[in-house]
Amino acid sequence: MFVAFGRLGCVSTRYIIERMSNPRPAKRVRRPIVSAGLDDGTLVEAIYRPERHETTFVTYRDGRLDEGRELDLPRLGPVIPYSPDNNLLTHRVLLLPSDAVAYESEKTLLQAVRAFIHSYADLSDSFEEIAGYFVLLTWIYDAFSEVPYLRFKGDFGSGKSRCLQTIGSLCYKPMFASGASTTSPLFRLIDAFQGTLVIDESDFRFSDERADIIKILNNGNAAGFPVLRSEATPSKEFNPTAFNVFGPKIIATRKSFDDPALESRCITEMMSGLAPRADIPLSLPRRFHDEATALRNQLLVYRFRNRGTAQSLDDSRDPLVEARITQVFAPLLSVAGDVRARERIRVLARGKSGVLAAERSATLEAQLLDIMFHMRRDLVPLAVKEIAERFNGQFGSDYQRPITPRWIGAQLRNRLSLVSVKTHGTFVIPDSEMSKLGPLSRRYGLEDIGVDMGTLGTSEEAPGAP
Repeated sequence: MFVAFGRLGCVSTRYIIERMSNPRPAKRVRRPIVSAGLDDGTLVEAIYRPERHETTFVTYRDGRLDEGRELDLPRLGPVIPYSPDNNLLTHRVLLLPSDAVAYESEKTLLQAVRAFIHSYADLSDSFEEIAGYFVLLTWIYDAFSEVPYLRFKGDFGSGKSRCLQTIGSLCYKPMFASGASTTSPLFRLIDAFQGTLVIDESDFRFSDERADIIKILNNGNAAGFPVLRSEATPSKEFNPTAFNVFGPKIIATRKSFDDPALESRCITEMMSGLAPRADIPLSLPRRFHDEATALRNQLLVYRFRNRGTAQSLDDSRDPLVEARITQVFAPLLSVAGDVRARERIRVLARGKSGVLAAERSATLEAQLLDIMFHMRRDLVPLAVKEIAERFNGQFGSDYQRPITPRWIGAQLRNRLSLVSVKTHGTFVIPDSEMSKLGPLSRRYGLEDIGVDMGTLGTSEEAPGAP
């Protein structure tokens, strides 16, 4: 017979066997969250009541609202809201509703949102309307595959920060990153809370930090493209962490982004830098935060009512708008219930698409296509040597390098994916590549005349392989 001895004396073998056969259940760790969506359509959102010094959950299912501090959710297990003492909440880095309050109609809710924005920020009428719909979109953004960015561009003192604070305060789980010393916390912040990032790019002055911001912006407009970062592990095993950075973002910058693709994701308001309207307070009054909280409370109910039914419109595709711009504006069109408002948004999308086409028309690619356009019109074979000679004559002074057939051939391959072949000693664009010219010409603002090049011969020699 085995006997175990402890501070309280001996313990019988029978007791030990019973405890080994019936161990105490392990304590389940309660995980802090701010929101969750369940497979059955249930939505869970945390609310924060600073006057009561409490956080709790509001749960919505089948039109019914319930409130509770501790929940046991499928897949997540026991969950609790973040503590009311959390620095992100007490310092207004993360803003949450304080209650779920019903609103009269979506029209009156949108009017209230626009009235709030109009009271504290000086924007053009068209952008003020876009901002109102953007606020609504942020509360149901996770129903879409892509989201646009709202961007304010201007110099210091032009009112960008006021716009960030005003519009950001109404968005879904806004995360104010302005003033952050590094970008390191941003990946965890976005991944943990899955809300709306509000950021002033000028706060990140160093090149490596700016590069991280660009990673977040490049990967954050479409679902399913996380950012990978190396994280230290106790075992020193290489185990990169994937951070989900998808979500709406409000950005302030002084200049345009170097990447045209990133520029196309932004709906931009150019800040004039002039004095704001006389009725806009220079300093935000105390009522600002109370008014913003009251609107967030109503917008929470907007999420509960619309998250499960939100979807892109079938008629959102406009033949006058590029596909990428259509992706950017489609979610906004989905939340715009007014037919005339949708048409105004489409007009804005067409204008943005036109601006991109105009910018492309000044690129090297457009210059090459313009030369080939005229060569096809004149029934001249698309020989690389001839393209180089014409390019040098029209645009050679714009480039600080020799314009050779080899260099032109490289540009055709790398920039336009047009591969030349050698025929009778001359490098030409073959018939198999002609089908690409139509879409390329339209993309860069040129018209393709559809000349059949199959019967045209080639005779000129091109020195060296382009």
